[in-house]
Amino acid sequence: MSLPVDSTACSNLVHAGRGADLARFRQPVLLGLVATEEEFDWSAPFSRRETSTRAIDDLHLAQALFEEVGIVPTYALDYPVASQRGATFRPWLERGAAEVGAHLHPWVNPPHEEVVSDLNSFPGNLPPALEYAKLEQLVAAIESGTGARPRVYQAGRYGLAPHTLEHLAALGFRVDASVAPPFDYRREGGPNFARFPSEPYWVDRVGGLLEVPVTGAYLGRLARGGPRLYPLVRNAPMDRLRVGGMLSKLHLLERSRLSPEGHSATDMVRLVQHLARRGQRVFTFYFHSPTLTPGCTEYVRDEADRQRFLDDARRFLDFFLGPFGGQAWSYSRLYEELAR
Repeated sequence: MSLPVDSTACSNLVHAGRGADLARFRQPVLLGLVATEEEFDWSAPFSRRETSTRAIDDLHLAQALFEEVGIVPTYALDYPVASQRGATFRPWLERGAAEVGAHLHPWVNPPHEEVVSDLNSFPGNLPPALEYAKLEQLVAAIESGTGARPRVYQAGRYGLAPHTLEHLAALGFRVDASVAPPFDYRREGGPNFARFPSEPYWVDRVGGLLEVPVTGAYLGRLARGGPRLYPLVRNAPMDRLRVGGMLSKLHLLERSRLSPEGHSATDMVRLVQHLARRGQRVFTFYFHSPTLTPGCTEYVRDEADRQRFLDDARRFLDFFLGPFGGQAWSYSRLYEELAR
């Protein structure tokens, strides 16, 4: 049965939260978030049949690095991972070396009532009742597989909508990590985060639902005009002329995210230094679990790529927790500190 879709649900998202009290944080804080999901071809149409989770076998590489530098990461599990491999995370959770979150990929998460499409791949575009039903089943699968209830949520494809926040509050989530500034996904039917803040803020009230955006920003001499200029240089004619690439190489205008996926250690250092100069105190180090297995994502094609990925991650973490003077916190600690 096909259900009607409100195609404006994601794109109508606006920031209406209240800032969290971050002034008392004397040191920068780093969080670790891993979108922990099945492997699928990111360039191909979405399919309910793509549910392999073999890449979870390589997740220990990231966990070992996190433990070595003192980070307690949150693994945001989607339905295939939770239902097939939830037990993998139990030892890490039981000794306090990791926390568990939820990551909704609608096309592989029951109930399967919607048409599989690009538009419906953003969870917030689903009818609210269907999105809630999928979240309920995802939470149940995570609890059953890992023995822990998720308190952190990240929408698949960052597909957040206003009614999503109501669902999260009803299901007992404490943190949403779906906001992804400065990215704009409206061309695909998703939300626009170009003008959203990159610091945490309370969605409704202090001690309610806390939004902790994925760390990203425009960099370069033209960064202030990023929300207006970037869409212009990334349209089809400009792409053919490689204008965006030239502006990036000249460090005039870049769109950056705090992730070793497509970003070197130097890139990540530049990003946190830029945001720190603007007063930012909380940062999220982020990537997708299949990237750790060569051939599963565009970022790691072979073993050499994987080694570079891990080396860049290690160099950045050493910088942040060393010369940069930062400290590593978990999402639960951040929530508790801000809710006090």
